[in-house]
Amino acid sequence: MACALTQGYTLDCKDSLGGIKALWLISHANVSSVTEASGIVSAITKAAGKVFYKYELVKNTGALTETITASVENGTVFYAQELSVVLNKLQANTRNEILLLAKNTLMAVVQDANDKYWLLGRYQGLDVTGGTAATGTARGDRNGYTLTFTGGEKELAPEVDSSIIAGLVS
Repeated sequence: MACALTQGYTLDCKDSLGGIKALWLISHANVSSVTEASGIVSAITKAAGKVFYKYELVKNTGALTETITASVENGTVFYAQELSVVLNKLQANTRNEILLLAKNTLMAVVQDANDKYWLLGRYQGLDVTGGTAATGTARGDRNGYTLTFTGGEKELAPEVDSSIIAGLVS
């Protein structure tokens, strides 16, 4: 059978953390190829002169969720990706960049709190599908933007080898 199981799962140390630290975004059309084997991305080739742009996040303000969506009746399965991020401080340059993000189909590399990197939107891309800009009410409330990116992929996000991260921005 082509879908034979290959391993079990063993409990190990309780040393994993939730949340994301940063993400890198690029227009999906500006990535010409991704080299991946056994769930690990070892290379991302970008169009000439194109780069991933890094978005640093305040701790405890970003989340990545992948939901398995399957139909037993239809024999289909796909993975819904959702990335939620907060960008503090309403300002013109951030506003202008959000307008561009919302008009593009994107690919993202996400750094989680465990310093692992994950590739989102590899095949179908990610889209900005929601968000808010808010001033808050009280002096201690957030003044900034919340953005939601979503995508649907044929596989769970592959891990990105940390050795290629520096090359994303050059």
